[in-house]
Amino acid sequence: MNGTLARKATVAIAIAVLGFGLAGCAGSTPSNAPDDKTASDAPTKTAPTTKPTDLTGEWVQSNSKSADSYQAATITGDSIEINWISDGGDTTSLYWAGSYVAPTADGSFSWESANDTSKTSSAMLASSDPTKTFDFVDDIISYQVSLLGTTTKVELKRE
Repeated sequence: MNGTLARKATVAIAIAVLGFGLAGCAGSTPSNAPDDKTASDAPTKTAPTTKPTDLTGEWVQSNSKSADSYQAATITGDSIEINWISDGGDTTSLYWAGSYVAPTADGSFSWESANDTSKTSSAMLASSDPTKTFDFVDDIISYQVSLLGTTTKVELKRE
């Protein structure tokens, strides 16, 4: 009988412990009680909204070694056109016509422009590259230009 009594006592203790554990969970204040502080009651912080960088407009080469010969670009909603400017502005030759993908955020970014060969294929000084990478950092648009075996970095500033 000792063994049966010991088993009954063990089962009774286990039930009591389990009962207290469940009572502790059930005894908490309901989440809809007025004194309950939830995350939705805390003041929310919203990040300041910034407009995406707008590059549309006129751009002029800032790192040209000549005042009479440089590149200038026009960016519209979905395209970029770059011209060689020479003779102090009297001569203009197309260098690049391609796609422009506007940024979705403020700050530095890069985009890959696809060549619009319907415009560049008949332009003698135009790039024949299928794509060109443009970078925008610190209010300067930069890209690589290769002509007659020489490659240089062009930097454009807003006019």
